[in-house]
Parts: sequence; C-alpha cells; structure tokens
Amino acid sequence: MSAPSRIVAVLGPTNTGKTHYAIDRMLGHRTGIIGLPLRLLAREVYDKIVAIRGPSVVALVTGEERIVPPRTKYWVCTVEAMPEGMGADFVAVDEIQLCADPERGHVFTDRLLRSRGLLETIFMGAGTMRGPIQALVPEAQFVRRERMSELVYGGTKKISRMPPRSAIVGFSVENVYAIAELLRRQKGGAAVVMGALSPRTRNAQVELYQNGEVDYLVATDAIGMGLNLDIDHVAFSSLTKFDGRRMRALAPNELAQIAGRAGRGMSHGSFGVTGEAPPLDEGMAQAIMEHRFTPLKKLNWRNAALRFGTVDALIHALEESPDNENLLKARPADDLNTLKTLSQIPEVMARASDGESVRLLWDVCRIPDFRGISHSEHANLLEVIFNYLHQNGALPDDWLARQIKRIDRTDGDIDALSKRLAYIRTWTYVAQRRGWVKDENHWRGETRAVEDRVSDALHERLTQRFVDRRTSVLLRRLKQKEALLAEVNDKGEVTVGGEFVGRLEGFRFSPDKSAQGAEAKALKSASLQALAPQFHLRADRFYNAPDTEIDYTEQGGLMWGEHAVGKLVAGAEPLKPMVEVFVDEAAGLDVAQKVQRRLQHFIDRKVAALFEPLTNLQRDEELSGLARGFAFRMVEALGILPRAAVAQEVKDLDQDARGALRKHGIRFGQFTIFMPLLLKPAPTRLRLVLWSLAQGLQEFPEAPPPGLVTVPAIKDAPQGYDTMSGYRDAGDRSIRIDMLERLADMLRSEDSRGGFEAKADMLSITGMTLEQFVELMQGLGYKAEKGERAKVKAAAETATSTVDATPEVDTAVQAETPAETVAAEVAEASAEPAPAEAASDAAEAPSAEAAAEMEVFYTFTWGRVNRPANRGPRRDQTDGARPQGKGKPRGKGQQDGGRGKPQGKKGGRPQQGAKTFSSRPARPEKKIDPDNPFAAALMGLKDGK
Repeated sequence: MSAPSRIVAVLGPTNTGKTHYAIDRMLGHRTGIIGLPLRLLAREVYDKIVAIRGPSVVALVTGEERIVPPRTKYWVCTVEAMPEGMGADFVAVDEIQLCADPERGHVFTDRLLRSRGLLETIFMGAGTMRGPIQALVPEAQFVRRERMSELVYGGTKKISRMPPRSAIVGFSVENVYAIAELLRRQKGGAAVVMGALSPRTRNAQVELYQNGEVDYLVATDAIGMGLNLDIDHVAFSSLTKFDGRRMRALAPNELAQIAGRAGRGMSHGSFGVTGEAPPLDEGMAQAIMEHRFTPLKKLNWRNAALRFGTVDALIHALEESPDNENLLKARPADDLNTLKTLSQIPEVMARASDGESVRLLWDVCRIPDFRGISHSEHANLLEVIFNYLHQNGALPDDWLARQIKRIDRTDGDIDALSKRLAYIRTWTYVAQRRGWVKDENHWRGETRAVEDRVSDALHERLTQRFVDRRTSVLLRRLKQKEALLAEVNDKGEVTVGGEFVGRLEGFRFSPDKSAQGAEAKALKSASLQALAPQFHLRADRFYNAPDTEIDYTEQGGLMWGEHAVGKLVAGAEPLKPMVEVFVDEAAGLDVAQKVQRRLQHFIDRKVAALFEPLTNLQRDEELSGLARGFAFRMVEALGILPRAAVAQEVKDLDQDARGALRKHGIRFGQFTIFMPLLLKPAPTRLRLVLWSLAQGLQEFPEAPPPGLVTVPAIKDAPQGYDTMSGYRDAGDRSIRIDMLERLADMLRSEDSRGGFEAKADMLSITGMTLEQFVELMQGLGYKAEKGERAKVKAAAETATSTVDATPEVDTAVQAETPAETVAAEVAEASAEPAPAEAASDAAEAPSAEAAAEMEVFYTFTWGRVNRPANRGPRRDQTDGARPQGKGKPRGKGQQDGGRGKPQGKKGGRPQQGAKTFSSRPARPEKKIDPDNPFAAALMGLKDGK
C-alpha cells in the first residue's frame, strides 16, 4: 500500500496497556480494523467497543462468528479473518511477536508486511520484535511502554499452599483437569479456561473467577494472549509443551508472556512453579522479571501472491521461499497439507479444472481441523464439502441438517461435550462462509444455537466437577461480610443459603461427607458461623426437655434422642459421676454450660432413683459403729459384696447391727451380701457403668440379658465383673446371686460329705439340665461322680414324679435344648433312688407294670471324697462358709469353733463316704409359685399327666 500513513510499533511487556491504547486510537478515527490472536480475546474487545459505541457500528468477524451490522465502522477480528482492501483509516495488529510462531506465524508476518491503515497503523507486541520490524518496515516509529506494576518470582509452591487469586497453567487438557480436581478438593474449586472452549463457556467460567465464587483459575497458555483477569499469582505446572509435533521446552519470552498476566493496572504480581515443574534457574527468573529476552532474527513467511490457474500452480506458489534474509519459509501448514492430499484424488482434480474451482478448493482446504482427529479423516470431510459446493453451489440442507443433528446433544461428560463443541465449530465456520449454504441466516442461527446449548452444558459439567458451589458461595458471602443464617430441619439437616452443608447431631456439626481436606475445613468454618443462633435455640430446648428424652449407654455415653451430647466420667465417689459434654467450640461457653448442667441434673436424678436403697443407707444417722462402717462398704461396692471379701467384718457384726442393716434390705447370703432391689435390670445396667468408670476401663462390659438365671461366663472379663452384674461365675456359666443363695439354702439339707443327688427343685431354680447343673456344682467346688443304675418306674408314680420334678427352665437353655429333651432329663434326674433290694428284685423279675432300664445319675460331694470325716472343706473353697449339719455350708458366724464338724439332726451320724440313699415316702406336692417365670410350663406338664 503506497498511501502515506503513520506506522507505529508499540512494544513492551505485558500489563502496559498496549491493547487499550490501540482501542482508544481506533475509536479516534472514522473507521478502523483491529486484529487479535484469539477468538476469545476478539469477543472481549468487541464487547468493550460495543459498550462504548453501541452494536450498530461494531462488527465481529472470526472463523466461527460473523456479526456485521449495515453501518459498520469498526471491525474486530481474529488476525486470520481481517478483511483486506477495505481502506479503513486505522489498522492494528495485536501480539505481533507471533510472527515467529511455527504454525500461525506466516499470517502475522503477512499482516505486518501488507496491512495498512489509510491514516494510522499500529503493531503491538513484545520488545523482541524491534529488530525485524525495523528491517522489514523501516518507516515504522517505535514506542516503548513500561509495565505498570512489578512482576516478581515467587519460587515453588504446593497447590495446597497456593495463594488466592492464582492462575495455574497447564499445557494439556489432562493436566488442566487434574489440577482443577485437586483444587476442588483442597480449595473449594477452580474455573477452567482453555482455547478450545467457546466464548460462551469461557466467559461463564471466567465469571466464576471474577465474581469471587472461586479463587483459582486453571488454564492453558491461552490466557497469555491479552485476557485481562484479576490474577495476583501465576504458577506453571510444567515448563514443556507439545507444539503439535514434539515436546519442547518453553522459551523465556513465552513464559514471560504468560507470567505477565499476574498483576493488573498498578497491582503487583508474582509468578512461580508448582507440581512437577522444576524451579526456574536464577538467570531465567531474572530475565522474566526484567523483561530481557533474546531478540527475534527471522519471521515465518508464506507467499501471499497465490496463483489459482491450476492446483499445481497454487501448491508451487505456496511453497515458494522468501527472498529476504529476515524471513524464514514457514513449514507446511494444515491447509497446504490438506490441499496436497486432495490433489491426489482424481475426482477432485477433475472438478478443480479452472481458476474459480481452484480458489474454491483452496477456501475449503482452509477450514481448520477443529475436531483434532486424523489428517485423513479431516481431508475426507473436506472432499465431501468441496464436491457438494462444486456440484450444487451450496451444501444440501438435508445433509447439513443430519451433520448438525448428530451433534445437538447435551448429555455425556466433559470430554464428550468438548468433542461436540469442536465438531460444531466446523459447521459454524462453514455456515459463516458466504455462499456456501442456501440460507445463511438460518444455518448461522442453527449452528450458533447448538454451540450455545453445548457450551452451557459444558460449563455446567465443568462447574459440577471442578467447583464446590456450596463452599464457594459460603466463602464468598463470608468474604463480603454478609450475614449467614442456617436452617435446621427436623432431621438435623443444615442448609445455608439453600445449600446443604451437613447435619447438626446434638450440639456438634458434622459437615457433608463429600467434602474433604481444606474444603471440609472451609465448609465447617462457614457453617458454624451461620449456626450460632441455632445452637442457642437448641440448648434452650434441651434444657427444658424431660428426662424421658435423655438416656445413657452401656459405654457411658449420654444421648439426646439418637445423638450423643456428652459422656460420663469418674467423679470423687462411684455414685457421683461427672459429665463431659460434646459441644462445638463455635457454640460458645454459655451453650456448653447449659448442656452440662442439664446432663448433670439428669444423671444425678437417675442415680438417686435407681440406687435409692443405697442413698437411704448412706443417710441413716441411726447406724453407728461397725454397722455404719459396713454400710459405707456397701455403698462403695454399689450394693453387692462377695462375702469372702468382708468375712471378718461380717463376723464382727452383732445381731443388733445385722438387724439394723437388714431393715435397709441387705441380705447376708452364704456367698454374697447384697440388696435384692439392686439386682433388677435398670440398677444393674447403671451399676456396671459406674463401676467401669471407677475402675478406669477403656471399654465397658455390657450387662447380661434381663430375666436369665444363668448366663455363659465371659472369658477375660475384668475382675469383679460377674459380681457387679449380679452373678457369680461357676464353671462355664454364671448364676444369678439371689438364685445361688436359694440353691445354697437347699444344699444345707443335703449330706455333702456322704454325697447327694440333685433334686428337681435344684434344677428348677437354676433352669438347667442335669449335665449343666453338674458343671455348675463343679464350679462351686463340689465333686461330681457319675454312675448308672437300673430304674423302675410305675405308671402311677411316673405321672406324679413328673409334676414334682419338672424344673423351671432357663430361656437360654430352652433355646439350646428341645423342650421334650429337657423335660425327659429333668424327670429322669428327679427320680428318687430305689432301695437296693427293690432294685435287685426288679432286675431279676421285671413285671408288666414296671419296665427296668438304666439311668445316669450324679453324686455330689464337697471337695475330695477321701477327706477325713471330722474335717470340713477348706476355707478357700467356701468363700468363708462351710457345709454344716448334713454337709450344708454355713456362714462363719455359724461355724462350730472353726472345726467344721459335721452335724446330724441329733448329734450327727458317722460318715460313710459317697453313697446312694433309698427312696423316701412321697412328699406332699409343692405348690407352684404363680410368680415363677416357668409356671405356665409346669402347669401344662401337670395338666397332661
């Protein structure tokens, strides 16, 4: 262009206001064109100019967008789409240093050499372009602009320590996604910006970052080209990139272009590395900070004087070499490679037989490969498009509709939507070409609508995957110092601003489990601030709640409904436990104290109600001397004392002292001294908790199931557990202490020296089979000897003995042994032994009315059989009580001078070792206790005789 014009090269680093300066200069002219390196940047500049001059005079022309009002004065374009020969007063090209880019450099070089404004031309770019511009455009004037803020090197930072308002740069889609996912987990989320995104998706993502919903941006090097964002720090996750052919290291000037996005206006910025990127060496970091880079020597060039006579002539023109030492022949671009591929197809060559057809073929070959698939597939698509255009003059509507319909879907993940967005860009580009479709407005609208739908869906998926909107909303509102109010429904679900943030369990907030790491901490911090009023309301409701809404667990936990609100801890005395509350610190001291007082009231009343006998015993002022001391021991032991442990104290008590203690319900048993009222399930459950606290146990043993006479003995249980649970271990099973005392009463009438057999009543109160009873007796220190004998049952006697001898069977035993078997064993075990003579006669002469069979029986003796007749059982075998009279154990207070001499009814009789006694006359039938849990079973057996 020979018309005189002012040519200015405005050079300098980033954040110098070069683009803003060019826009101001263009608006000072009647008409103007500005070329920008990216579609995204072109849209940003277009929006700025429209805001100043209105949409009626501003055009936007890119490969995929064409907005051209009738009265257009200002054209905003990508560099490739800049119109030629319009004679505009002003022309500007941004990022002119891209003349050295291997892929697109030849386009920028062509604009440098050939694009001129009638009055003014401006080239904006890096200072490295001064030499080539001075050599190729000698008339150009140079303006140096300095950076408005400082840029400093911040070294290496982990992503978890990345400061807010940071941009992390990756050079592959996979890397960008991985970093964004990590930021979502640790920082609440990140916006994603890539060159492949549509302007609609990119703007929506940038809005997330700009409005403060997220504090982090993950991007490709696309942000290095003039996108103006509020970024304080830029971190490189890698120092290498794939340039389309190979992996190569980024040059210092490329790093500086991206790092320069940090800091805006007068705000300072910083840059550094993160992830697996190695630290920058000192020289490179200093060069970036001081904007000192190796000047460019040669620019990429491709011949713009094309010849369209034949395809071969066009290819030859495109492959010509420059004749200027400052220019370098560009490597073959995608459009030239596609032209060469299509030139090998006979049908294409037959159609491209004249200049107009060759020009059309070249225009088709310039369709970018947005899809990024194989070169051959891209060439096949362009072949179809060229054939349709050459044959019909336009693409068939039905064919184009089918291509677009396949893309018009919004389902799928991020990758699927990204591919569809790339595919629709191809048809958006085609629809923008003048004359390629029959109804340009219709197809431009169709492709734009599909792109918008896919873009919105992609933005939604990106936000869902990489932004925890809930956390970002809370943090933004906190940052803006807005009042946050939480709402809690009847299920304890907490919402803040309509977003579910977690659950309020008692007086502790549990954040949503999907949040992790720093995200969970941020969520909890924001939520607790909003929950402050709820804590006070809930504390008031709890303080006025009845005791029926509060309970304790067997592990010492204190529950309000289904939520733990505290736990019991040991106090100064076993009956005075203390309370530790579960209240978040954010609830405040007032709430914690109110909860603590309510729980202390609850447990104090519970102890007073369930241990009232002990409380009365403790407060009885009439007790004195040894009785008062013994009462203290009972209170300290929570109402149950093994007699062996207090044998001397019991011996020292006189009858008056014992009588005073008995008035309080204390029973002096042979094995245990206890208060029967405290053996009920509720006191037993609380007693075990209080005892476990006093013992300092980490895990509290559970109370036995209520209502069972015997239970399996627990192996490795803490010492004293059986006593505190109201049982006494005897072999593999434990027997309830009150039933054990009833059994001891029965054993007093037996000859434990000479030997005796189990009676039906013994089996009844223990609820055991004969075999289980044997183990119990052995556990109590008795020796069992097994024997067999002939058994004769008369029909009349059998029925009677069945009723007399049927025991009350433990429910646990019933579950293990069929009812018929238990009844049979009990009946057999309860049969009285027959006299030796009768048994002998029956064995020799069985009759029709009595059938002889063998029965198993056990003879029980105290200790060893061969002990001298005048010696009682050892003290350690009787827990301080020895068998008296006919072998029955007696307490120490009833011992005869400590000798333990066996006493008969009238002075005793000589011991004859283990032996079997003959049958006695039938005793009167024992009346069935209506309170006996097995009364119904006994009555049933009785009625069936």
